[in-house]
Amino acid sequence: MDRSTVTGIIAGFMVIALGIVAEGPLITFWSLSALLIVLGGTFSATLVKFTWEQVLEVKNVAKIAFLDVSQEPLEVISKMIDLAAKARREGLLALDNVLEDTQDEFLKKGIQLIVDGTDPELVRNIMETDIVITEERHKIGIDIFGTMGASAPAFGMLGTLIGLILMLRDLNNPDTLGPGMAVALITTFYGSFIANLIFNPIAGKLNNKSNEESMIKEIIIEGVLSIQAGENPRIVAEKMKSYLHPKQKELLEERRKRRVEND
Repeated sequence: MDRSTVTGIIAGFMVIALGIVAEGPLITFWSLSALLIVLGGTFSATLVKFTWEQVLEVKNVAKIAFLDVSQEPLEVISKMIDLAAKARREGLLALDNVLEDTQDEFLKKGIQLIVDGTDPELVRNIMETDIVITEERHKIGIDIFGTMGASAPAFGMLGTLIGLILMLRDLNNPDTLGPGMAVALITTFYGSFIANLIFNPIAGKLNNKSNEESMIKEIIIEGVLSIQAGENPRIVAEKMKSYLHPKQKELLEERRKRRVEND
């Protein structure tokens, strides 16, 4: 579970709710018609832009924002260094034995390619194509949430205009103006609230996770090609340090020293 996503959404609801309760009852901000206009309009606009299948896939895409399935670059690099050491000691064919224990399908594909003796340039092309296709698939999910984030405030404003028109129709009754204006503005509140706390942040989180996954795959590509070239594990580590933060570089160096001492 991605705690930051869950915590952020819950905290957002609580802060807004507490702010409302501090001034009046929560029920004042409840309007079924406003909710239908905002959510129904947002869903409809999204359906116009994307296919039915893509929109239905939103529930699976959203799970990614709430699940912590990303890999740490430091762990991936350490794994690549271990594989480089094994290949240097026992040869590339020895890596065939680690395929069953490898959970990462992208890494497994890379290992299989170099064990099969595939040309290095072809290995890079195959694996980079995988990254491009994955990014395009992720882009659809990001665009869907981005579209919903842009549509929700617009339909909130549309709901407000509908409320104002209905209110002005009864302009001769001054007692209804205040409550009517409040109800009219609720749709704008809903649209802004949902867009800025849910749709837009999730689109941003999905984009960040996509970038992280692409970076991990780039690390794997460089590692696989270095292993295929028979480079020293120490050189492999030095080449990959550029992907790490300063603190992670220190941890990687400590692990390398411990590995040398154990050998």
